[in-house]
Amino acid sequence: MYFEQFYLTCLAHASYMIGSEGEAAVVDPQRDVDIYLKAADEQNLKIRHIFETHLHADFVSGHKELAARTGAKIYIGAQARAEFPHVPLNDGFEVRMGAVRIRALETPGHTPESVCLVVTDENKSPENKSAQPCAVLTGDTLFIGDVGRPDLSRTHTPQQLAGLLYDSLHQKLLALPDAVMVYPAHGAGSLCGRAMRAERSSTIGAERLTNYALQIASREEFIAQLTTNLPARPDYFLEDAEINRSGAAALTDLPPLPALSPAEVQGLLQQNANVNVIDVRPGDEFTAGHVPGSINIALSGQFASWAGGILGIRSKPVLIGDTEAQIEEARLRLARVGIEDLRGYLAGGLAAWQKASLPVLKTAQISPQELNQKLRDGSLRASDVLDVRREGEWQAGHIPQVQCRALDTFPQGLPAIDRERPVAVHCKSGYRSMIGCSLLERAGYRNVINVAGGFDAWHAAGLPEVAEQLAKA
Repeated sequence: MYFEQFYLTCLAHASYMIGSEGEAAVVDPQRDVDIYLKAADEQNLKIRHIFETHLHADFVSGHKELAARTGAKIYIGAQARAEFPHVPLNDGFEVRMGAVRIRALETPGHTPESVCLVVTDENKSPENKSAQPCAVLTGDTLFIGDVGRPDLSRTHTPQQLAGLLYDSLHQKLLALPDAVMVYPAHGAGSLCGRAMRAERSSTIGAERLTNYALQIASREEFIAQLTTNLPARPDYFLEDAEINRSGAAALTDLPPLPALSPAEVQGLLQQNANVNVIDVRPGDEFTAGHVPGSINIALSGQFASWAGGILGIRSKPVLIGDTEAQIEEARLRLARVGIEDLRGYLAGGLAAWQKASLPVLKTAQISPQELNQKLRDGSLRASDVLDVRREGEWQAGHIPQVQCRALDTFPQGLPAIDRERPVAVHCKSGYRSMIGCSLLERAGYRNVINVAGGFDAWHAAGLPEVAEQLAKA
């Protein structure tokens, strides 16, 4: 059996290819599908099967294009109401490829149509004994250290889905042997769960012992815990799920991206202050000088997820980068979450903007040590500091008296901040704080300061911090 995991760090997304005796199956493909075609060619395999574990909400799948290019069948849960040609998956449905069997388990909970795929390699079975499963591809039902969030359905309440998830985990997945490898569709950083670990695989036995959600004693308590303090759900999640229900167009169908002159970009900003201009350069370059009103979402992090979550998939952004390669990469990564309708990009980048003698804005930065000194001498108050990490991060450790206002919540309304006061913004390492700073600047705040290195640097410097658990004691 050939087995390969493809991990897309930008989306914390894992897809898979399984092959045997010249045939291959792809599970949960990303939007750009050439990587699977290349891998299949290298392994002398023909892609004949495409499985979706559910209607993905955090990215646009490439199942339709991959099927068109290979002639493969698409398989998806019977409850998906998929609008493209497909084979519906029910409990026990099985596909055989040479020595490999892929068996479907209906595991509703993260979504109503969620399925897991049990993989058995018959070549590994002892003589005269039936083969045991070797792996299970769990989609967003079971993660490493976590389980799928239950609030992404239009047809079920979070409580209903959490109950179904409990049943799926305990009646289906935990019934598998402890040695079975677990391969989920997402890893740490994905908003499809809350507390995923960094590892990209595990075993049923390890998760049985270490996964917090599998330690919860009762179904009622599981439902209560799984529906409390969920991270904010980006608005684009439901839209991406609908795109995947019908199947996305091929990436080759996207039109060329218009090159815009500095005057054209300035005109767009003057006509509408809410035009979204995304500067994809690193944060340090953005702070040194940027187009007023632009938003820094650097390519170095989970660029597409933040662009989708902050701006939405109908945002029609203008891109600013240093090179054409950056612009091309940004466009591809935006298309992966469904942002396809772009106004264009600033031809020549910031250098062309400056050459046209147009205004450039800078963002102040301070070190954690400087922030600590300003808090000590009173030039900054704790209420002037904005921690844009998520609630769980804040609870684990934060600057004394500084409150949390997660960046995820900014689309619902910016924090109420005194415009006459400075505001120092920090996150874990500096990526999210730059997004936050640029959103505040776009809204008219002019005394915005980024805390370089974020709370990681504050902690490393041994500066005062408090954990919420201790604060409550």
